[in-house]
Amino acid sequence: MATGQLHSATAKPEKTMRSLSIASMEETLHTNTILPAMIMKHFLPLLPKHKKAVFAVISARVGSVSDNYLGGWYSYRASKAALNMLIRCAAIEMQRTHQSSVVIGVHPGTVDSDLSKPFQRNIPEGQMMRPAKSAAMLLDVISKVDQSQTGKCLAYDGTEILP
Repeated sequence: MATGQLHSATAKPEKTMRSLSIASMEETLHTNTILPAMIMKHFLPLLPKHKKAVFAVISARVGSVSDNYLGGWYSYRASKAALNMLIRCAAIEMQRTHQSSVVIGVHPGTVDSDLSKPFQRNIPEGQMMRPAKSAAMLLDVISKVDQSQTGKCLAYDGTEILP
């Protein structure tokens, strides 16, 4: 499942608290947190109960509270941190009825996309990936996850992103 918004015509990433607005926060939280939660609500119960199934949600490294050294992007960071908590909660709940299921968040890396376009000039050389490469790496991660990783957020290279 993929939803995500860092910016839109009406919502921009906030560099400082002074930039916060209710409308922008609501829009970003709706797209990055509420929509994925509603998709989880309806699709997770449909997973097979007794064989491995993986439900992966696009998250972001900037949703890690412990890995935040830059600040800013308040709504985006908060929405992805909240999404990561929803992933963890859903994974715990699913273990009660779908013991073979795996629910994870995946971080695609910095991808050459509309989401990153306004910020690409600040991205170090060699750090940006083409969408096809990121997708292939995410599919590789998803294909290799096991029960021990349910509820976690994993980067495109398979490393765990700490909460």
